[in-house]
Amino acid sequence: MNASDPRPPVIGLTTYLEQSQTGVWDVRAAFLPQSYFEAVTRAGGIAVLLPPQPVSPVIAARVLDSLDGLIITGGKDVDPARYGQDAHPATDEPRPDRDAWEDELLRQALQRGLPFLGICRGAQMLNIALGGTLHQHLPDVVGDTRYQAGGGIFNVVDVEVEPESRLHGVLGAQTGPLQVPVYHHQSIDRVADGLVVTARTADGIVQAVEFSEVPFGVAVQWHPEQTAEDIRLFAGLVDAAREYEHDRKAHA
Repeated sequence: MNASDPRPPVIGLTTYLEQSQTGVWDVRAAFLPQSYFEAVTRAGGIAVLLPPQPVSPVIAARVLDSLDGLIITGGKDVDPARYGQDAHPATDEPRPDRDAWEDELLRQALQRGLPFLGICRGAQMLNIALGGTLHQHLPDVVGDTRYQAGGGIFNVVDVEVEPESRLHGVLGAQTGPLQVPVYHHQSIDRVADGLVVTARTADGIVQAVEFSEVPFGVAVQWHPEQTAEDIRLFAGLVDAAREYEHDRKAHA
């Protein structure tokens, strides 16, 4: 970067915390697939990883003070107790540490207007944080495994994006269906107050929502980090984060 380059914004990405093996070690470890933070850096941002940890309003505020944008990433299912349901047999064992961490980060990000992007679990977490619910197992709804083939294989589905939405603008006002990679067996059911659905599949499954009260508040059910040739969503977040950082400095 030379002296004339714009100041790169700092983007925080939440991570997994799971039992992991590497070399002789078999320990609980924080990790995130490279495709997530590589997309951020290619879009012009600085990626900072945010592993699950004990959280309080003060801790979350201190973290967000240092960020210009936030990504809530994919991962294990959110604890259904958070939206008043018993667990479906196919629902993952709960990860209460990660749920609590991301919930507090999201709530405070919304309050301060911090640009954010939710990805897969991140879209579900946003909906739950604002009072919505999930379909816990989509094969019970659509009759097959089109949204999660299993074995780490991403299916591609067509989604229809709402015109005039921020998502539509970020994607360059694309016409016709958008093909996206998916790997989810859950999805948004009752949409929370404050969210607007901006993309669905032909069978009605919610694939994107937006929180219109912040400059950039987009969450998608698909995995944009899997399409290395298309970083439009990450670029949109980074651009919004750069504006956020500029405005924050101007009012400091």
